[in-house]
Amino acid sequence: MDDQNKNLIIATALSFVVILVWFVLFPPPEAETPVDGTIASQSAPAESSLATPSADVPAANPAATASTETTPSALDNAPRVAIETPRVSGSLSLLGGRIDELSLNDYRTSLEDDATIVEILFPASEANAQYALHGWAAAAGVAPTAVPGPNTLWELASGETLGTDTPVTLRWDNGEGLIFSKEIAIDDEFMFTITQSVENTGTTAASVAPYGVLARHGMPPDLKNFFILHEGVVAMTDGEYSEIDWKDMPDFEFNQRAGARTKEQNITKNGWIGFTDHYWMSVLIPTQGTAFKSVAKYDERRDIYQTEAVSPVQTVAPGETITNTTQFFAGAKEWDILKAYEEGGVYNFIDAIDWGWFSFLTKPIFWLLHHLNLLIGNMGLSIIGLTLFIKALLFPLAYKSYVSMAKMKELQPKMEKLKEEAGDDRQKVQQGMMALYKKEKVNPAAGCLPILLQIPIFFSLYKVIFVTIELRHAPFFGPFQDLSAPDPTSIFNFYGLLPWGTPEVGSIMALVFIGILPLLLGISMWLQQKLNPAPTDPTQQMIFAWMPWVFMFMLGSFASGLVVYWIANNTITFTQQYLIMRSQGYKPDLLGNIRGSLGRLGRKPKAEPKK
Repeated sequence: MDDQNKNLIIATALSFVVILVWFVLFPPPEAETPVDGTIASQSAPAESSLATPSADVPAANPAATASTETTPSALDNAPRVAIETPRVSGSLSLLGGRIDELSLNDYRTSLEDDATIVEILFPASEANAQYALHGWAAAAGVAPTAVPGPNTLWELASGETLGTDTPVTLRWDNGEGLIFSKEIAIDDEFMFTITQSVENTGTTAASVAPYGVLARHGMPPDLKNFFILHEGVVAMTDGEYSEIDWKDMPDFEFNQRAGARTKEQNITKNGWIGFTDHYWMSVLIPTQGTAFKSVAKYDERRDIYQTEAVSPVQTVAPGETITNTTQFFAGAKEWDILKAYEEGGVYNFIDAIDWGWFSFLTKPIFWLLHHLNLLIGNMGLSIIGLTLFIKALLFPLAYKSYVSMAKMKELQPKMEKLKEEAGDDRQKVQQGMMALYKKEKVNPAAGCLPILLQIPIFFSLYKVIFVTIELRHAPFFGPFQDLSAPDPTSIFNFYGLLPWGTPEVGSIMALVFIGILPLLLGISMWLQQKLNPAPTDPTQQMIFAWMPWVFMFMLGSFASGLVVYWIANNTITFTQQYLIMRSQGYKPDLLGNIRGSLGRLGRKPKAEPKK
């Protein structure tokens, strides 16, 4: 076996093993549930309760945690205020002042014509509810019943419909000298601004702490549970981004004061906390540059997951009014929207997208892909453009690799002569080859590096395609209308020519009866092989013969956008290698190699005669 083929076998086998291990340990996620990307509503619970935060006060005067029981009938019958903007629609309940119904107007649950709009917030009267609640925690000298809670019925003081230019104001008088008001505004994207105030009309000072709570009843039913994707708590803590999986929250230490399992952190300057799904996110954002307590909480008695942002205690003197302003994001994790909010003051908000450990690759890859899509207007063509850019970036390495391969071909007769002269003395053969490589200035390992560099790029692009919403339902052409999903075509119905459907995505049948894109992938790998004659060693012949088709079936169930990248990469690599080899005086016999491989089909290659 000559060293060129040996190195090529090692590099290709290493790529094969890495992808095989990845495929076995972390297979592509199962097919989406009928309600793709939403929190599916099931039967309504008998009752629901929410423990509001307590203020940080000295231990001698602990503030009680206000826990109220809210029946589904009370929630359903409470007055509501409509939310209507170009991008979202829903309503907020005057019972507790909850923002608890929200749909994203620009997103559908699937590509079907009758698909419903994606919903991300649900009232507490529904199973798997998610909602936001803002209020004040009682501190020293204030009874828990003297501050508004989850069961407080607010009065609509001004406004009728919450829109981009029409905020609404809620008001509640506790009858003991404190008047609470809450102005809720929303921008033209996904950000709510909540301005709370307390007016003291009494004769004694009152101490209260503003808070925001985001609650989810039970674990989301449509979890992907996929290694490459984080779902659960996301938080920014003074510049440090952190994630907590859903399954880890029940392992928090029990906090007697909170009555639940909690994890608390004191933020001194910048931060936010909330929950993230695959494509959607809801996050509490206190005023940046101010201190607050960040809390992740799991109430195992009621199976409620919470995140809280509790600001320091404030004292309002008689005749005075105090105010607190926070923000609440509820919407799609669109890169340009999060970036705009980050530039507007929300610290490192772009990190809410799950970039993973290789963020130094995933971030620039997505940035380039996103801007190519803005320029071209087609995500599939943008992936091909991205591939061209990456290949251009790696061209110096590829050039050295292919020049080295061409020179190795020129050295083949000398290497064969060296083997004949050395006979069975392998050490002499190796020493002679090393001397020959040094004399001719050939690096036999040069062909491995470009292949190895493709592996982290491949995984990073896979991450980008899987986690970013810009790829969700992104069309290419014809049947390829969602580049984040596997190829929808199948040889099972001869790619739509026969009158029956395709196998279900994720099934064994779908893995066997592959689509058009995986087939093109296998063909492109096979053609790339044919730039060089088949090795004479039977074992090498077998590996080379099977590898394109094994990859074809392995990658067939991956996101079609990733397969488009791989096809484009193979095509460009083929072209580069052919032209560079021609420039070095070596003319690949492509047609001859293809005819040779077809001629060997159906018969076992003969082994080399022993010498």
